Amino acid sequence: DFVIVINAAKVGLTGSKLDKKQYYRHSGAPGGFRAESYRLLIGRKPEFPIQKAVKNMLPKNVLGRQMIGKLKVYATGEHPHAAQKPQPLEI
Repeated sequence: DFVIVINAAKVGLTGSKLDKKQYYRHSGAPGGFRAESYRLLIGRKPEFPIQKAVKNMLPKNVLGRQMIGKLKVYATGEHPHAAQKPQPLEI
């Protein structure tokens, strides 16, 4: 089954984590290490922190890659999957 997460842009953090939490990436080139705060990342790609958090919880094998492919994250409440009649799960 697929999982659709909506309103990803409304995720909040407590305390000063909004500025202190860092996301890291490396381009592979010498000196290509980059760090970005949560505040900047959520402004640029609001779906990414949720997708990365779920991906890190999954197994690091073929099954985990299949599972992350079935996760759909959207920044707003609108998504293109209405024809599939998704069932809401309140948390």
